[in-house]
Amino acid sequence: MSDGKNGLTYAQAGVDIDAGNALVERIKPAAKRTNRPGVMSGLGGFGALFDLRAAGYTDPVLVAATDGVGTKLRIAIDTGHVDGVGIDLVAMCVNDLVCQGAEPLFFLDYFATGKLDTDTAARVIEGIAEGCARSGCALIGGETAEMPGMYPAGDFDLAGFAVGAMERGGELPAGVAEGDVLLGLSSDGVHSNGYSLVRRLVEVSGLGWDAACPWGGATLGEALLTPTRLYVKPVLAALKAGDVRALAHITGGGLTENLPRVLPEGLGATIDLDAWDLPDLFKWMRGVGDIAEAEMLKTFNCGIGMIMVVHPESEHAVSTLLAELGETVHRLGRVVPGRGVSYSGSLG
Repeated sequence: MSDGKNGLTYAQAGVDIDAGNALVERIKPAAKRTNRPGVMSGLGGFGALFDLRAAGYTDPVLVAATDGVGTKLRIAIDTGHVDGVGIDLVAMCVNDLVCQGAEPLFFLDYFATGKLDTDTAARVIEGIAEGCARSGCALIGGETAEMPGMYPAGDFDLAGFAVGAMERGGELPAGVAEGDVLLGLSSDGVHSNGYSLVRRLVEVSGLGWDAACPWGGATLGEALLTPTRLYVKPVLAALKAGDVRALAHITGGGLTENLPRVLPEGLGATIDLDAWDLPDLFKWMRGVGDIAEAEMLKTFNCGIGMIMVVHPESEHAVSTLLAELGETVHRLGRVVPGRGVSYSGSLG
């Protein structure tokens, strides 16, 4: 056999195993901070173990969700403000889980790039750990893939995978009926959907990412990178406190497409658009693009990131609890006979 003294190495082909190992060591403290009952193993194994009994479940049903951050990543990469997209990644998964009635238990991430920049990757994964910690969800594993030739210099992509559980019989939606009340929880901006249109609007406006934000505060880029709001803990508390019958995470498709997903055949919803003020961010985007109201409602969350369907007798208790937990709650409308969503009033 050749001694290979002058042969090619994996590093020369563009994959730096040492950098990957350094990244794992750097993120271990962040992952450890997310530990919760049920975690059985740390980072570095071929798989991650989780004990449902230790997490307090006796007859659990598992719920799984996966998602990404979409083209919001383009803004993060172009501006260098990558710290918040990890929170986005977690939020897009765990906010979906709670809509099924499940408590998020653990999370795994997939970070792919052409050439690993340890600092950038660590900042992203530390953001993932932050999102997990805020959601009571353990970061128990993941994968960092360095793939030369697959991505332009400096680019990366993200995917997230969350698993949650509920006791059997706790699945949502359940029991949605005519007359149920719709409670809307305020969003923290665009969240992580509609960014292909957002980026086009910024292009039309002629502004750069480092321009002063037209509606005040930070730069335009920083404002548009505000992380997706995590609704997990308040929603789980509300599920225990009142008769919550369904939850709709307002993501791609906006209010128009997401709310009907949790309504049974023969029932629709009516929403009063005057029930909340359209945030200035959405007013700016609507003005720049001369976007029709119907298009806004089926593309963006328009200031409402989660909708709860609640029995009328539980409305006050649930609204009060959510407000005490820091949520801004709007009474949007009711469940009615029919199909889809009908609107009254006007946006902002």
